[in-house]
Amino acid sequence: MFSKFLSYFLFLFFSVICSVLAKENSNIIIDAHLTFQEAIKGTQAPKEVIDSLVLIDVEYFSFDKKLHRGQILIRKNLENDVQHIFQLIKESKFPIKKVVPIVQYNWSDDSSMADNNTSSFNYRKVANKNKLSNHSFGTAIDINPVQNPAVYSDSTISPKGAKYSPLVKGTITEDCFLTKEFKKLGWIWGGNWKSLKDYQHFEKTKN
Repeated sequence: MFSKFLSYFLFLFFSVICSVLAKENSNIIIDAHLTFQEAIKGTQAPKEVIDSLVLIDVEYFSFDKKLHRGQILIRKNLENDVQHIFQLIKESKFPIKKVVPIVQYNWSDDSSMADNNTSSFNYRKVANKNKLSNHSFGTAIDINPVQNPAVYSDSTISPKGAKYSPLVKGTITEDCFLTKEFKKLGWIWGGNWKSLKDYQHFEKTKN
């Protein structure tokens, strides 16, 4: 008798859990749902770089205050760091506009930034320089570029028309929990650089 009661109880319990999870998932807005092959299509990256990458799903609350799911291409050895950071982002409801692989922008960093897209891998050179960016290896992340632009020594701002204002939601600052958590994990914040201020940018090239 007891075993039947226990079985019935467990059935009800798991039914409720599945119902809650199904309802939660149905309320998530999908910003990206690509396969790995779709996410790297057209990249000029060599095979050894592609083989070092992983495509992961991340969830976040966007500026519409709704839960979204996106995807980010990152170097495999940094997957745990990124999952941890996005879990904190979700729990704190720090607004992230969207997280979409840059293949959706034909590999244009300018287009991705202008659309306020958070991203990592993009096999490209550093702006105005003839060397590969750390984004080329999936070891750098740009977060909310419109709120956190790159400000160069000649006062040029990228993306165009963006403005860095620490009081605006979605902006990253020195005292922001994101900056502190990234630094705990060994990442460098572009907002601390001297030659330019790249407020959107975090990178980790050493383990």
